Amino acid sequence: MAAFLRVIAALPLIVFHVAGAVLGWTVWALSPRFRRITRHNLQAAGYQDARIVRQSVAAAGQGVLELIPVWFRPQQSAAALMRVEPSRQLIEQARKEGKGIIFVTPHLGCFEVTAQWYTQHFGAMTALFSPPKRAFVQRLIAGGREKPHLKLAPPTLSGIRAMMRALKAGEAVGILPDQVPGRGEGEWAPFFGRPAYTMTLVQRLAKATGAIMVVAYAERLPFGRGYRGVVELMPEREPGETASRHLNRALEELIRRCPGQYLWSYNRYKVPAGVEPPTS
Repeated sequence: MAAFLRVIAALPLIVFHVAGAVLGWTVWALSPRFRRITRHNLQAAGYQDARIVRQSVAAAGQGVLELIPVWFRPQQSAAALMRVEPSRQLIEQARKEGKGIIFVTPHLGCFEVTAQWYTQHFGAMTALFSPPKRAFVQRLIAGGREKPHLKLAPPTLSGIRAMMRALKAGEAVGILPDQVPGRGEGEWAPFFGRPAYTMTLVQRLAKATGAIMVVAYAERLPFGRGYRGVVELMPEREPGETASRHLNRALEELIRRCPGQYLWSYNRYKVPAGVEPPTS
């Protein structure tokens, strides 16, 4: 399977985006759950525009199929998909000071290509990775994701230690912060006005290592032209704001820039097993 994916990964990116849009609409037609969660999350966030709904449905499928060229092309080719690169000044300054960098990258646009771009140009990154339950799928994803200088760390104590070592060595770490963590690994904080169980790992890593936190994403450009990368410092924390709310506010600000490319079909507001539901 991996060999086959490496062959078709050479197809133009627009092929994956067109096929991905078809996939998104197919799932929309066949899955009441997909439709319900997508509509509910968009409406709760204040997005009632039918255009954004259409964009988000297509983007959900594109986000799946574009992983083939991002994961299974050679790293240099995958990194080159970033047609409009973010400013390097922030990254270069952190490296000059010997500081680690925590990439806070939500499910917005093509979040995976940012890691390929960084490791191609700047060196080692360790990405937090929740292995799927099926061993075959786990091997396939790991085989596509792992490239020179890009390492995967599971959400376990050993994985957290690996990320801490990387940050203390002045390397980078990549985290998808809008995933729902397990019991004891998060706290309730507003996300688009609704309580969401939010991971606390990002701030704990920054505090323990002195690393800088940046927000990042890669916006899909039209007609398969690649991606526009964005890397910025995490916005300042407001007075009285909890760390988890600070994180969610930073994500909201990114998502509002291109809401049609966010993964609204993800059940961001679920209550993890063993966690007390929010009081309000």
